[in-house]
Formats: sequence, C-alpha cells, structure tokens
Amino acid sequence: MRNLLMGMFTKKAIFTSTLLLSSYMLLAQDDLMKMMEEQNVKTKKEEVTATFKSTRLINGHDIETSKQGELLFTVQHRFGQLNQGTYDLFGLDQATMRLAFDYGVFNWLTVGVGRSTFEKTYDGFLKAKLLKQRKGGTPITITGVSAMQINTLKFSDPDRKNYFSSRLTYSHQLLIASKVSNTFSLQLMPSYVHRNLVPTASEKNDVFALGGGGRIRISRSVNFTAEYYYVFPGQISSAYKNSLAVGFDIETGGHVFQIHFTNSRSMVEKGFIAETTGEWLDGGIHFGFNLNRVFTVYTPKE
Repeated sequence: MRNLLMGMFTKKAIFTSTLLLSSYMLLAQDDLMKMMEEQNVKTKKEEVTATFKSTRLINGHDIETSKQGELLFTVQHRFGQLNQGTYDLFGLDQATMRLAFDYGVFNWLTVGVGRSTFEKTYDGFLKAKLLKQRKGGTPITITGVSAMQINTLKFSDPDRKNYFSSRLTYSHQLLIASKVSNTFSLQLMPSYVHRNLVPTASEKNDVFALGGGGRIRISRSVNFTAEYYYVFPGQISSAYKNSLAVGFDIETGGHVFQIHFTNSRSMVEKGFIAETTGEWLDGGIHFGFNLNRVFTVYTPKE
C-alpha cells in the first residue's frame, strides 16, 4: 500500500513539474517574442531617413535609393553656357537632355537606365545601400554605385578599324553620407572612372576623383545643395576642369524639382567627372534642372 501511494505521489509530482515547466517555457517564449517585436520597432524607428530629397545630389548620385516597387522618372536638362551672350539668350537656345528610369528592386537596391542627347549616350547602373545611419548608432550611410556608359556617336574616322569596346566607359563610386541634423547633410564620393578609349596618349584610361557635397535646409520645401569633384592631377587633359554645381531642391507634392548652375554639360559620370569643359570664372556655366516624379508600380506586402 505504501509503495502504491509513493508511486502515485511520484507520478503526480512529475506531472505537476512538467506542467509548470511547460507553462514557464510558453511564458518565456511570449516574453522573447514581445522583446523581439519591440526591438524591431525600435530599430525601424532608429533608421535615419531623408538624408537628401532625391536620388541625385545634382549631377551625381547621393546615398538615397528608390523604395521597393517604386519607379522614378527623371528629366535632366542642361542649357548652353551663360557666356554665350544675348544672341543665344545666354545659352537658352542650346540644350542637352537626359531621360532616365530608376526602379526599386528592394528598398536597398535600385537599377536604372538613361539616355542622353549629349554624345547620344546610353547608361545603366546598379545602386546598393550597404550601411544605414541609425540614431544613437551608426553615424553614416554608405551606398555603392556601379555604372556603364555607351557613346553611340558615329566614329570620327569610319575608314579606320573601330571597335565597339571603344565606346564603353565604366564608373564606380562609394557614397558616404551623414544626416548631421534635420537641416544639414554631408556626403563624400570617392570615384573611379575607366575610359576604354582616350583622346590622346597623355591622358589616363583610369581616372580617380574625390567628390564632396551637401544639403542645407532653407524652408520646409526648399533646400540648398552643392557638389564638387576634384580630379587628382596628371590623369586628364588640362582643357578639362573640376566639376562644380550649386542649386536648390524644391518639393512640390509628388515631384522634386531641382534647379542648379554647373560647369558640366554631361549628366553621366564619364562626362561630369572626367570631361568637364566649363570654367566658372569665365562664365562657362550651364543653367539646368532635374525633374523627378515617382510612380508606385506595386506595394510590397508587410
């Protein structure tokens, strides 16, 4: 009888312990899930957004990427140089244009294509956000851009042996930016351009440059922007200058309208980094604008 009572007590103790342990594990799992959800919300809130108002600072890219499922349509326009005088209405009689589409494959990855009237150039690029700035955490955002340009002008000497590869140019940039405050953002752009064909033997196929730029908020919908690319000496012709641009970003509903002044006529990396011809002090400045419009192709599920 005693053994029977002891057995029943032991089974009851084991059952009770198992029940208590299971309940504890379920409560612990609930607490863990709750902590993870709170951490995800906290992390999401800590991400710094809107470092810049568009995906382009002026001529070049900034660290922003298109959101997943969004298509960005961009019209870039550059008029002639201001020093051309009244006959050409200070350059307004002459213009070059680039039409482009950027698509957000993921929030961190954008693919884009464009076509410029300048040198009848086609271009394409991949843009990936590698690191995100967070409040109280990582102080910078890093984005990488790899691009290719194809010059489709007729060859200057069709009688000689010409190669398709001579039309190609490649560029790679690492964009490093910080939203210092709600009114000020700063960006550095270490850049590399490879030209398969250069005009003279004295010029380098590989061109290294360091760009810098930023944004200063003036009002709720207007920002002042600036951008400069310094090309290290001994790589390009002395006829080429460093690219400098200043302008304003104006937010108007679904549009971001960028107006600016720059000594660069080209709107692809090969042109404005390695082949800028305008001289600011001589009035070799182009008035221009970028018009950006976002379309939602689809809304990804949460």
